[in-house]
Amino acid sequence: MSLAERITFDDAASTSRAEACEQILTNAPSRFEAEQEIARGLGGQVDGDGLASFGFWVPELQDLRVPSGDIFLEILSPTEPLDLTRAHQDVRFERIYVPAIRLEAHAFACVRGMKAGSREQIGDFYSLVWRDAEDQWHRVLDPLAMSLPFGAMAPAELYDVDAMLAARGDKAYWQSYSGDAPHKFGPCSNILQIHIPTATAGGTIASLTRQFERLASRVEAGLPMDPADQIYLGYEAVQLLPVEPTTVYEAGPDFWQESDGTEDGVTVSLLRPDTTNWGYDNVIAGMATVNPVLLESGRPDELVDLASALHNFPGKPKKLVFDVVYGHSDNQGLRVLNSHFFAGPNMYGQNLAYQTPAVRAILLEMQRRKVNFGADGVRVDGAQDFKWWDSGAQVLRHDDEYLQSMADVVQEVAGTRYRPWFIFEDGRPWPNEDWEMSSTYRAVIETQRDGDVFQWGPLTFAHNTPFLYTFWLGKYWRIRECLTKGSNWISGTSNHDTLRRGTQVSPKLNINTRLGTTRMEILDKAYDNPAAHTLTYVALPGVPMDFLNAMARASWGFIRNQDDRYGVKVVAEEAISLRWQVDEYSYSMPANFSRLKALGFETRADLARFCTFLPALVEVTDYDLEDIARLLNTTEPRLSGPLYTPETLKEVARAWMDDMHEYCNIGHSLGGLDPVQLDFTLALREFRAARPWLRDNYGADDHFGYVEPTDGRTLFTSLRHGPDGEQVYSIIHMEGKETADFDPLRLKIPGLEGMGWECVLRSPGIGRDYVSGPIVMRDSMALVFTRPGRGAPSS
Repeated sequence: MSLAERITFDDAASTSRAEACEQILTNAPSRFEAEQEIARGLGGQVDGDGLASFGFWVPELQDLRVPSGDIFLEILSPTEPLDLTRAHQDVRFERIYVPAIRLEAHAFACVRGMKAGSREQIGDFYSLVWRDAEDQWHRVLDPLAMSLPFGAMAPAELYDVDAMLAARGDKAYWQSYSGDAPHKFGPCSNILQIHIPTATAGGTIASLTRQFERLASRVEAGLPMDPADQIYLGYEAVQLLPVEPTTVYEAGPDFWQESDGTEDGVTVSLLRPDTTNWGYDNVIAGMATVNPVLLESGRPDELVDLASALHNFPGKPKKLVFDVVYGHSDNQGLRVLNSHFFAGPNMYGQNLAYQTPAVRAILLEMQRRKVNFGADGVRVDGAQDFKWWDSGAQVLRHDDEYLQSMADVVQEVAGTRYRPWFIFEDGRPWPNEDWEMSSTYRAVIETQRDGDVFQWGPLTFAHNTPFLYTFWLGKYWRIRECLTKGSNWISGTSNHDTLRRGTQVSPKLNINTRLGTTRMEILDKAYDNPAAHTLTYVALPGVPMDFLNAMARASWGFIRNQDDRYGVKVVAEEAISLRWQVDEYSYSMPANFSRLKALGFETRADLARFCTFLPALVEVTDYDLEDIARLLNTTEPRLSGPLYTPETLKEVARAWMDDMHEYCNIGHSLGGLDPVQLDFTLALREFRAARPWLRDNYGADDHFGYVEPTDGRTLFTSLRHGPDGEQVYSIIHMEGKETADFDPLRLKIPGLEGMGWECVLRSPGIGRDYVSGPIVMRDSMALVFTRPGRGAPSS
């Protein structure tokens, strides 16, 4: 049956949708509440009984006064089976146009006979199109689409979301939280942050799911755990870096390219999306669904599968936290969203028009649909960027009401209504020059109604450099803040941002060479440091978070290969990371840096010389690619690599990004992990999980300080008291020269006196036979002792 024979326009249902929209706009208490109700019906939805409903917010068509007679729903159906795992295919699509009804800024269409996508089949594709006075056709893509096999810049696939969610494998988990009122998720004991493309050799959500399923089987069977298993164990929650569709290649090719188009069909050259991105370069459109680059099968069901694997983990379910980016849009968002979504440019691309009721409602609806995949928590990126222009006062104001609205959204999964745990990254007054000094990291905590709202704390935010001497004493004033205000902070020094910033630091600074003999060793140990972990997990309040790449001692950086205009500049900024993360041996491995080698950079020294010249020339030429290329070609002796032109510079930049993306996969580093270090960090996580009270702020009897005189070292001491009387004492050598022989239990700390202490945790470098007494402590060493209170069990 042809598409034209299969599809029928349901005039009555379409008219009913438009009339319902009009009634909502007329009767709702406010325009925002009206738009919230209307947003529930936007996008393409399977309504049952063979009906598919479509709604679009199209203020641009209202501006242009485009009549309903020139607005249509475009439906595209492949004439042969699609294979979403193929790199390239040319496919002929049947195409029909069915009427759409525009009511002011909204357009609706209902049809019967459309094929909805599922795990087993690929559905029909759609968009809204309109015809201008010169009979030219224009396409409006669906920002609320639930399946985008070819990215946010291509027509969407109609998807049976209800069927996908109904088939989820973690229903029992969700039903355990059901009740008369929505369940409110609170904080967990700790978090493992994961970037999916570098977390497994497969680089997909499906491959990460298999990793957790295999791990679950091993745990259930009581099998021994090797290092590749241990880095995932002991975490109560998994936080994914953003999984939404990101930018596409600026200079092409597009993943959906049409040719030979007629009214009843079109040939499309389809490319499997293959961009590399760290996740934060979003275009807002498609935020309700999953980045197709991350989908092994091309089916969004993979995200539900991951949630189920985590929630069904034996012993204690693992919670899932989504990282969402609504504080800005990349400039590419202008290609897919109408201009009413935007409030002007910013350093990342475009500000969003949060004060526009429809925009506000659509963003919250995108969030609701995304979290319904099965997330227990939500981390909001860059909350300080949610701003609006107060024209009366002529100032930008933070939109704290919108942030509250995000936390107020009620989700529903497997029949259970709930509100997720919310975490905000907010460093306001960033980007003011004094933000590191003046930010309280509590702006959202202090304005939100829920007492369990969290923010990233000062030791977790960007620009942390724990491999520089005096870092820890320099941050001591922030550590003191953590003691009294840190219960609602995410803590820890390793995350996607701090590790990236660390690789951008000049190696000429005052590097702590006691951390290792090479720069790679120094960087690895700085962000996977036994002392820093002990400080985070034992001494400080809050919820610790670790970044998987740091725990696996794998590389990491600002990874995105879509840039054409500024790609060379981005590589110039990242070039210094070569000194930190790549040594001669790593570069020489045949599988590493194959693209750069093919361009003529046969050795690391060849690439290092180029990376020394490039940043300087980017600065002195004010990023003029013609001048940069000319000057690179005049060096003596000649630089390795191709003959430099603006185009070959872009080739080098693309090769750098693609090679570094592969190099950062943790699969390369798993074989070299230290089992002693892994045993210690796992023991720390288990220690923290067994003592949830360690999340609380310090009480009157608790102690934190450093041993004085410092005498060339930073030696932190912490004594904490549990509600059952248990005492936890830690002594942590953060940096500097080794101590003399001393007894940690004989320091003059109030509450430390007396007998009964048991040494329960010893960092690598301290033998298991150490129980107490004199010891020499060196950089990165730590000890943890416990003493039971009356009636409290020993550790």
